[in-house]
Amino acid sequence: MLKRWIKQTALALTATLAMSQAAHAAEPIVMSTKSFTEQHILSAMTVMWLQKKGFQVVPKRNIATTIGRNAMINKQIDMTWEYTGTSLIIFNHINKPMSSQDAYNTVKQLDAKLGLVWLNPAPMNNTYAFAMQRSRAEKEGITTMSQMVAKLEQVRKTDPDKNWRLALDLEFAGRSDGMKPLQEAYNMPLDRPQIRQMDPGLVYNAVRDGFVDAGLVYTTDGRVKGFDLKVLEDDKHFFPSYNVTPVVRKDVLESHPGLEDALNQLTPLLTNEAITEMNKRVDIDHQSPQQVARDFLNSKHML
Repeated sequence: MLKRWIKQTALALTATLAMSQAAHAAEPIVMSTKSFTEQHILSAMTVMWLQKKGFQVVPKRNIATTIGRNAMINKQIDMTWEYTGTSLIIFNHINKPMSSQDAYNTVKQLDAKLGLVWLNPAPMNNTYAFAMQRSRAEKEGITTMSQMVAKLEQVRKTDPDKNWRLALDLEFAGRSDGMKPLQEAYNMPLDRPQIRQMDPGLVYNAVRDGFVDAGLVYTTDGRVKGFDLKVLEDDKHFFPSYNVTPVVRKDVLESHPGLEDALNQLTPLLTNEAITEMNKRVDIDHQSPQQVARDFLNSKHML
């Protein structure tokens, strides 16, 4: 009789635990994304994909970087798409140059102490770079930043009245880890007339229209492709890596079996070429992030 009671009690406890876990796993996943095109696409894509895999997702869009970070730590947000460089520099104040893999390993280890898990990083790297008109870069044989600097110096010395002009956004020009250390890394002395400071969004137009000779851009911005710009290789590896990665609270992963695998199936598809094309379709072709995300997932036979 006692054995039977113990067995029944154990079965009841097991059933209660299973029901509790199932109910917990059924709780919606609250996801935050930032306020620019690429993140809007990632938001739409994640909602569609995770719903396909049986998860409920509540998207919170246009969340400022530091606000989203604090919300994750305070368990108000369950997951986000974060960039390795952002975590390294903004959250952890580390400006030491390192490889993409080292940057990922560093932020993964640091955030583990906070109960935040960095899943597999995407191949795409939305970092800074200089870009030129593609036709001009190819005509002058410029593919790297070192070659750009050499050309800039040649013109500065031989034809000072025809100075090369570089477009920079205001923030980068004044940042302690911005233009000044970049000049040191590339041995790039600049005269004042060579620098044009402007709103980040105007840099792309200035390069396209020939108002400047080269400009500082984001490598996955849709206007790079839409305006047919040539991104120059950062051959001295000055700019930090910004590989986008799903970051999820550890307790959320534990309560949602299969979530980690689902997200890790998505990230390998996010290459620079793929995300730049999607950004271009939104910013240049004026398609919605939802339609662009759906078309991409359908092209990969994921919906």
